[in-house]
Amino acid sequence: MPSFFASLAVTAAAARDSLARHPRRVVGGIGALLLGTGVTAFGIAPLAPDAAQLPVQQVTESLSTAPVVVPADLLGEGAVPFTLYRSDTTRADDTVQSLLQRLGVADPTAQAFLRQDPNARALLGRNGRLVHVQADDDQRLLRLTARWLTSDGKAFHRLVVEAKPEGGLTSRVERGELVASARLASGTIRSSLFAATDAANIPDAIAVQLAEMFSSDIDFRRDLRQGDRFTLVYETLEADGEPLTTGRVLSAEFVNDGKAHQAVWFEAPGHKGGYYNFAGESSRRYFLSSPLAFSRVSSGYGMRFHPISGERKAHLGVDYAAPTGTPVRTVGDGVVEFAGVQRGYGNVIIIRHRNNQSTLYAHLSRIGVRQGQRVAQGDFIGNVGSTGASTGPHLHFEFRDNGQHRDPLVIARQSEAVKLPDQLRASFEAVARAQRVALDAAGSMQQASAQ
Repeated sequence: MPSFFASLAVTAAAARDSLARHPRRVVGGIGALLLGTGVTAFGIAPLAPDAAQLPVQQVTESLSTAPVVVPADLLGEGAVPFTLYRSDTTRADDTVQSLLQRLGVADPTAQAFLRQDPNARALLGRNGRLVHVQADDDQRLLRLTARWLTSDGKAFHRLVVEAKPEGGLTSRVERGELVASARLASGTIRSSLFAATDAANIPDAIAVQLAEMFSSDIDFRRDLRQGDRFTLVYETLEADGEPLTTGRVLSAEFVNDGKAHQAVWFEAPGHKGGYYNFAGESSRRYFLSSPLAFSRVSSGYGMRFHPISGERKAHLGVDYAAPTGTPVRTVGDGVVEFAGVQRGYGNVIIIRHRNNQSTLYAHLSRIGVRQGQRVAQGDFIGNVGSTGASTGPHLHFEFRDNGQHRDPLVIARQSEAVKLPDQLRASFEAVARAQRVALDAAGSMQQASAQ
């Protein structure tokens, strides 16, 4: 036996000596041994019973659909009830019940309160008002808020309905100030301007402004080319950090058929604001190109066959085909000289401008100004209609210079540009530099998205 242990000691010493001199060979040998064992195990595994031949048994068990109630003692004394938050927009056909149901509130007390509360009635019958609610874990209403623009569009109303500590609900309507923030956008013309602005998620009101800004330089019905591109910076007006409406376009660049047109908004205290190019030249003229934002000329200035009498006679204005109710705006600053009914014109408005010039707007369905009222270029004055001697809804528009009829389309193109006062040049250049940087950033976004 002693000789056995002596031999074992010698073998162990030899192993240590071999490991010290040839560590890689020894470790490799051990790895090969383990790998061989693994292969052997793999080779034996298929000798087990085939799983497909094992007996199959179906077990059916009824499950309770009752909610799981956690005992209060398991939650502990420090457990805090949770609050649910949800938002949705109102619909014109909403009832209190349908609105609260979409918002995840199941609270008969809240339903009864909102039906009877005079402040809460502003929620119903309106489309698109954003509503936020907070409810407890039993779906009882804790707080409801909604926001919408004031009638003048310069501020917003905030409805707040909240639970009182002693029970029940209370409501109030507050007035808040809109906060303006700038947004960048860009697009490329594939078929039409509005298709391009829709693709770029630009609001329609901003798209209309974009077309108006360059209407003196670009005919958006005839001059657009596939591949024309635009960049712009525009205002978003926010209520409590949420976008509620849009403001004005602050700056824009439109490249049409390879030619770039730019405009930047500039307004100084005591001076009327307007759009100028980056050289300080005004893009605003004393008369707009059209009394309607978007329209089709159905009958131009000059000789024609009268649609009612059939006789060939002079047409002393321009007719714009448009649906009844389309807003009509004044093409220039002035004073309302007449607002009422006048023979074949039906409901008509006449506005006196500078240098003994005047414009006439006829066949209106509604008159929105009064005699003697001062109006500014672009102000709403009435709605398109078909009153007087008219065969269908349209606007008849005339321009008179010292009592003589002139072609309104020619006058609009030939009217003088409003000049930038010299004392405002430094202020304008500071604004223009900032807007140039913003437009370059918008253009970089478009280029990056195209790559």
